[in-house]
Amino acid sequence: MKNKLQVSGMSCSGCQLLVTEALEELQGVTQADVSYRDGIVTVDYDPEIISITTIKTVIEQQGFMVQN
Repeated sequence: MKNKLQVSGMSCSGCQLLVTEALEELQGVTQADVSYRDGIVTVDYDPEIISITTIKTVIEQQGFMVQN
């Protein structure tokens, strides 16, 4: 499943890398495309392994706010 999330608070490539690495470490996430400039995180994941709620929580644990 693919989901696009609006994320605020990312201001540099370091933020982008932080979120990408955090998401790609999660079991069930196959790909994470993060754009700090657009404030968009697109994540491919298996909903039978991980929920979108868990993905949002991990992003927020990195210090950013998920808008949707």
